[in-house]
Amino acid sequence: MATYEEVKEVPNHPEVYLIDVRNNDEVANSGSIPASIHIPLPELENALTMSETNFLSTFKRDKPSNDSVIIFSCRSGRRAQEATDLAHNYGFKKAKIYHGSWSEWVSKHGL
Repeated sequence: MATYEEVKEVPNHPEVYLIDVRNNDEVANSGSIPASIHIPLPELENALTMSETNFLSTFKRDKPSNDSVIIFSCRSGRRAQEATDLAHNYGFKKAKIYHGSWSEWVSKHGL
């Protein structure tokens, strides 16, 4: 499980991926955690299985390898857990959940 402190440091660690799996309207209405990649949960399986070239052109970031640290967040943690489980099923063994997700981020930043 990722902590708030770890997520806060993601912009300083480009080798770490922070993926926000909230819906488009949620991100549009409330914003996102810095350095996060937005991939709604219904689109995640496709993203995890797309080619490196397609991932790069779609998300403007290299596709994570199976050894990359991937942190998933959502609003409160439920969808992030689903995303983490899905990533594990596809061999991303260092995928983990940010349990606090957007709710904790907002409370810590007074947003």
